[in-house]
Amino acid sequence: MSGGLVALLDDVAALARIAAASVDDVAAGAAKAGSKAAGVVIDDAAVTPQYVSGADPSRELPMIKRIFWGSLRNKLLIILPALLLISAFIPWAIPFILMLGGTYLCYEGAEKVWHKLRGNHEAEMAPAVERGPEAEAKVTKGAITTDFILSCEIMVISMNEVADESLWVRALILVVVALAITVLVYGAVALIVKMDDIGLHLTTKESPGSQRFGEMLVKGMPSVLAAITLIGTIAMLWVGGHIMLQGAYDLGWHAPYDLVHALEAPFAGIAVGGAFLAWLVNTLCSAVLGLAWGLVVLAVLHPLLKVLPFGKKKDGHEEGDVRAGVDDHRSPKPDADPAS
Repeated sequence: MSGGLVALLDDVAALARIAAASVDDVAAGAAKAGSKAAGVVIDDAAVTPQYVSGADPSRELPMIKRIFWGSLRNKLLIILPALLLISAFIPWAIPFILMLGGTYLCYEGAEKVWHKLRGNHEAEMAPAVERGPEAEAKVTKGAITTDFILSCEIMVISMNEVADESLWVRALILVVVALAITVLVYGAVALIVKMDDIGLHLTTKESPGSQRFGEMLVKGMPSVLAAITLIGTIAMLWVGGHIMLQGAYDLGWHAPYDLVHALEAPFAGIAVGGAFLAWLVNTLCSAVLGLAWGLVVLAVLHPLLKVLPFGKKKDGHEEGDVRAGVDDHRSPKPDADPAS
């Protein structure tokens, strides 16, 4: 009896070690996959605050909550099962899906740069969220649609990083990535959109230090949002360009990849800071490539949007951005003037 008990305990201990090792593998895989998707995560965090811009402060957090749950449903109920099926039955399609997402990132980044250089500024009008529940629901739906596109990119990039793992480990890693990134993004978004309210609250305190800090928050938020948008644009071009660079190499076109590595090689040999400088060169080259490819796609796509049915809005205006409900400056598009 004692021998059987000892054997049972040994089996339990062995299972516990296997489970612990699996948890470690999942944690390590999630960290690796999540870090590779960081550029898209930054873009997601940069885009979402624009959807609640101008909303009544009491509606900001409820809107973000709805977008959060929509994002989680996108990742766990639609994207994750689809990716697992693709990886199980047609894994050769993943690089092409990845490059499609990379092309989208390059296009989005290039479009932002193009409109910034052109100085294309439209008249300021009231955000849709100020025009009632129906308009708010439309904007929220547009945000969830945008999130679906970005979530696809995040999950595909993450899947590609753990493609060598077993199916169940890949599934667990993607669940962890989906939960962690969604909480991180929308937690950060909630903090960003409420930062000015926090600042206003601090200005009512008796402490002069709290008042000064509150004023700094209120005055600094436009600059913070502008900086986040800039970082998001750079991240899109860098990540998109790197995806295209790696994808071209995997498909047999080695010249661009080899050229970038030849440019970074002299810096890699520097004793102090060499690795960082090499990474910086690689990142810069990827961003330039992403911008170039994005401008090519932009030049092809924009003329098509002028003639295709889905390229125009119901009021006849061009669809300048594939993201539903926002214009090129990430503010919700206004409805027609009620008086017209």
